[in-house]
Parts: sequence; structure tokens; C-alpha cells
Amino acid sequence: MGKLALTAKITHVPSMYLSELDGPHKGCRQAAIDGHKEIGRRCRELGVDTIVVFDTHWLVNSGYHVNCAPHFKGVYTSHELPHFIRDMAYEYDGNPALGKLLADASTAAGVRTRAHEIASLNLEYGTLVPMRYMNEDRHFKVVSVASLCTVHDMADSAKIGAAMRRAVEEQYDGTVAFLASGSLSHRFAQNGVAEDYLFKVWSPFLETVDHAVIDMWKRGDWATFCEMLPEYNAKCHGEGNMHDTAMLLGALGWDQYRGRAEIVTPYFGSSGTGQLNAILPVQ
Repeated sequence: MGKLALTAKITHVPSMYLSELDGPHKGCRQAAIDGHKEIGRRCRELGVDTIVVFDTHWLVNSGYHVNCAPHFKGVYTSHELPHFIRDMAYEYDGNPALGKLLADASTAAGVRTRAHEIASLNLEYGTLVPMRYMNEDRHFKVVSVASLCTVHDMADSAKIGAAMRRAVEEQYDGTVAFLASGSLSHRFAQNGVAEDYLFKVWSPFLETVDHAVIDMWKRGDWATFCEMLPEYNAKCHGEGNMHDTAMLLGALGWDQYRGRAEIVTPYFGSSGTGQLNAILPVQ
């Protein structure tokens, strides 16, 4: 019935918003913004009606959760980095029917997942930043999946990714994109030296491992990457414990996936963290 048309691992660095504003950092993240716009353009070409974001800024301490309210509107300031994102207005349409399908399919696969239509359950910036550049005209409906999972098994996240794809293909009448919104290495710069690391990765070790990972992705060596993902997450400070990545790869076939990543925005350092935009072709 339905179709998963596009999947990608994407950045959501708050300096993208800062890059819009007049001041010393204006334009500093234009490449990342352009990458988001390109992904949005491709989603339009493929007929995508809903973008599902695996959001590593939505923290949950029990269970898996899907935010599928019919409408999202508000003004967002980051509690984490209010000097980067403040008073950012947003408005998007949700997709409650799809969100419920995704949650029900995940629960049926053995991983309890709840769908929520709660007006006061706001979107986090792992969803808001990419939607700002991909979905400025509200062309796409939006569903957000909590992916800052604190006490969860990575295998369960891969399992719900696979279940969510099955739900789209077997039960949904439409076309969907899945986006894993989170970084590669994610060691923030130490307090007091953040300005020095605005365009840098925290250490040569982290940057070297990130580049090795990107090379695996470009070669399609997902068997090696999936085997090392838990250790990569632990040693390279994975954002959201890299559950967004596990969900995405679960949807693509986990270690059986053979697609080769297309790098849309080349790797860059941001406040110590390692970032990119990469499309992983759906097979």
C-alpha cells in the first residue's frame, strides 16, 4: 500500500538558526541548511506526504513514544542553548493516523510504544530545526518519535524501525520519509572554550572514528557498522545514545542493508560534535 521513499541521517545543530541572524556567525551553517533544503526537495519529488523524525532531543525514561498531534504551533526557545535558539516560531500539521499505525505496529512487534495527541506535548528542536528548512511551507505532515532513550536496548530501537517500515508499506495509504536527527560523535566542547570549537570536533580520536564510519557508510559496509554501533555510541558520546540511527537502520534492514550513503552535506565540526547530512537509499 504505502511507500518508504527516502531515509536520511541529518544534523540539527542549533547554530543553523544562529546562521540566519545578523551578527558574527551569519551564514556559518549555510551548507547544512542547503543540505536540508535539498532533502526537502527530493522528498517533494518522491511524493512524500509525511516526514517521520527520530528526534534525539526528545528524552524519554520509559517506553517508546510517538508525537502525532494533528497540529503543532508555538514559539520555541531552547532550554539547553537559549543563546543559540530563542523565540523561533513554528507551525506544522501532524498525522495522527500514521502515528498511531507506527506505534501499534511497534507494540505488535514486541516493543511497547505509545502514540500521543496532546496539544501541550511540544516538538523538540531535533524536529523543529530540520522542518524549518525542509518544510517551511508546511508541505509535509510531521510525526516525531522520541529517540533520546535513556534506559532502552538498541536492539529494540532497531526492531521498531523495522516495524514502522512494515506499517507504512502494509497499512498506510501514502508516501513517507524517515529522518534520523542526530550527530555522529557528540562530545560537546568543555565549558569556557565553546567558542574555540564552533567549527571543530572535540578530539582527533572522535574525528578519526567519525571519518572511518562515514567511509563504511559510503562503501555500504553496514554489517561492520551495526556490529560496532553500541561501542561507537559508548566511546564517541553518541547523541541520544544513537537510538535514532538504530531505528533508521532497523527500517533499512540492519546489518543486511547494502545501500551506499550519499553525502549531501560533508562532515563538519560544530561545538565539538561531528555532523553531516547523508541520504541512505531505500532498498
